[in-house]
Amino acid sequence: MKILVLCWEFPPRIVGGIARHVAELYPELVKLGHDIHLITPEVPSASLYEVVEGIHVHRVPVAQSNDFFHWVVNLNESMGDHGGKLIQEEGDFDLIHAHDWLVGDGAIALKHTFKIPLIATLHATEHGRCNGIHNDTQRYIYGKENLLAYNAWRVIVCTEYMRSEVVRTLHIPGNKIDVIYNGIRPEKKQHHQDFHAQDFRRQFATDHEKIVYYVGRMAYEKGVQVLINAAPRVLWEMGDDVKFVIVGGGNTDHLKQQVWDLGLWHKFYFTGFLSDEYLDKFQTVADCAVFPSLYEPFGIVALESFASRVPVVVSDSCGLPEVVQHTKTGIVTKVNNSDSLAWGILEVLKNPGYRQWLIDNAYQDLERRFRWPKLAKRTETVYARVIKERSLIDW
Repeated sequence: MKILVLCWEFPPRIVGGIARHVAELYPELVKLGHDIHLITPEVPSASLYEVVEGIHVHRVPVAQSNDFFHWVVNLNESMGDHGGKLIQEEGDFDLIHAHDWLVGDGAIALKHTFKIPLIATLHATEHGRCNGIHNDTQRYIYGKENLLAYNAWRVIVCTEYMRSEVVRTLHIPGNKIDVIYNGIRPEKKQHHQDFHAQDFRRQFATDHEKIVYYVGRMAYEKGVQVLINAAPRVLWEMGDDVKFVIVGGGNTDHLKQQVWDLGLWHKFYFTGFLSDEYLDKFQTVADCAVFPSLYEPFGIVALESFASRVPVVVSDSCGLPEVVQHTKTGIVTKVNNSDSLAWGILEVLKNPGYRQWLIDNAYQDLERRFRWPKLAKRTETVYARVIKERSLIDW
């Protein structure tokens, strides 16, 4: 098969989980013998064209704009132009695969112009992120998501929860949707042996403090504010012997103010952005990972903690309970409930034997459910179905 992929983020441009998803899925499809061409925006630190793990990566220039939605229009125009040239030069593309609404207009234009079936992966929905559609900006994004899902031959989502959300909010038939989990390469998170762990750990906490951390975006729906509100109870029961480390870029002023108002400034450390290499080392010395999301279609960060052998505490938001099995591979707590979250963290910190049991189970679960080679074969099955159905009709 020859597949044209459109994606608005791809390493070294990493904004959220989509970049990692795309960068790890398609090399496995290349190994299965498929020809993958990926179009993504240019970044100053990368070539306009290169082959990355077998993927033909085409980075296109996009006219800059101070308005995000204007930039998205420019992005789709560039992707459509380059995609059209690529199809004419390369020929015989079997499918177009679009990742999220931001590349939808370009993908839909290529579909209709060249009569190539379109598959869409919806990694999240605006309705879910915002708990409804409340203003014109949200209505615009919702409309783009709806248009992409309508134009797609099949829609791929990452959890059963997301299937139900897409059916409910975008009014797409359930039998048009395939559920394929996100995955991870556990070997990328192998513990480092070339550094002095105790000295490294002292950058973040004293020797007697347990390290509880969050890593991710600082958006409201990620629930960092819930973790901060859970801290007093955790500290009270642990005798003050815990350090909370908040990892990630973005605006943290409101979160720092919340910590200050609680009188816990000395118990929190906001690291800002950490490189993957530095984060990998950090996770080897941490005691508990916490992801208290208010909205989380999947939660790749939970898999990364599984692979790093760090016990995980999450909320029961959306798709997280499908990824983290309560009391088996982690602790699942009530969403937006700081008391429940504190209980989950304490379960991990107070019970070292239980903690190790969760770690071992979670690592084994990666092999069972979240390995990219298996997930690539499921994606290949969806591709083959669409190609077969396309061959049976006149367009």
